[in-house]
Amino acid sequence: MSRTTTLYRPTGPEELALVEASGWTAWPPRLPEQPIFYPVLNEEYAVRIARDWNVPASGSGYVTRFEVDAEFVARYPVRQAGGETILELWVPAEELDAFNAHIVGQIEVVQEFHAGDGNGHGDGH
Repeated sequence: MSRTTTLYRPTGPEELALVEASGWTAWPPRLPEQPIFYPVLNEEYAVRIARDWNVPASGSGYVTRFEVDAEFVARYPVRQAGGETILELWVPAEELDAFNAHIVGQIEVVQEFHAGDGNGHGDGH
């Protein structure tokens, strides 16, 4: 069995509905203004984005977890977007089909946040 890398992605309700429509096996194509797909390498960072950005923007934020073939995903260098735990991959939109083809198993929701549930009000920090 091939080795996999665990990735996380914070997402809003619209994107999550498209993932569900795929049978929880693929990320939807990027929009023209989204040239890069950004999965992240740790759950804590994904939680922060889902809670502090997705909830204010769309009322709900979800943290998803999924496995990708490690050999395939090694082609994308890890980018540090801030502190040492803020690590993400930059997958060009035109490579997303290939990326999806290397997802192992299903994309699963591991945490969710909603406006008004006490978790949805961060100050952005």
